[in-house]
Amino acid sequence: MSVVGFSHYFFLGLILFSIGALGALTRRNGITIFLSIELMLNSVNLILVSYASTNGNLAGQILVFFMFAIAAAEAAVGLAFFIAIYKHRRTINIDRLTFLRW
Repeated sequence: MSVVGFSHYFFLGLILFSIGALGALTRRNGITIFLSIELMLNSVNLILVSYASTNGNLAGQILVFFMFAIAAAEAAVGLAFFIAIYKHRRTINIDRLTFLRW
């Protein structure tokens, strides 16, 4: 019988966060960067839920519930933003979007 403890969830969250950070820093497609940031947010949620369940505290799980609600709103606004940019410029490549500069 194997027991999965907090350290296993922590390392899984750390790996997922690292993959998300690597994807956000190396990719040029706007939607790929957006998905990488969502992966980073979900890895933090995984760590927070596992820590809260390890300590028997529901506050962390309630916080993650509200973070999911905020992430859903962020996804809706972010995708609407990318659709508007694509309609205007016909690309979502970050290097070609010069109108976002100062």
